[in-house]
Amino acid sequence: MDFGKYKYELKKQQAAKKQKVQSLKEIKFRPNIGDHDLDFKINHIREFLEEGHKTRVRIFFRGREIVHPELGRNLAKKVYEEVKDIGSIDMNPKMEGKNLIMVISPKKKEK
Repeated sequence: MDFGKYKYELKKQQAAKKQKVQSLKEIKFRPNIGDHDLDFKINHIREFLEEGHKTRVRIFFRGREIVHPELGRNLAKKVYEEVKDIGSIDMNPKMEGKNLIMVISPKKKEK
């Protein structure tokens, strides 16, 4: 067996072990959400960020709710204020059709 090839394969295996698979999780909100429901969903966002996953916050509007997009923006700001200690905004809140979308990514851990 070629020793150089063996060392190369071993190095590839070590590199594969160090990789972290990062997926995008999504949490859906409505603009008129109750306090307890909001806290519950924010806890889920915190869990996702602690596990190292990016999180998409989707606030979807139905019917006449779309007339008040400021409610969605305030909600997005409130969500970010709750998780800013462990996450940072990757994509600022923006409207896409009837949805307001924001992406939060976990902060890098300092060694």
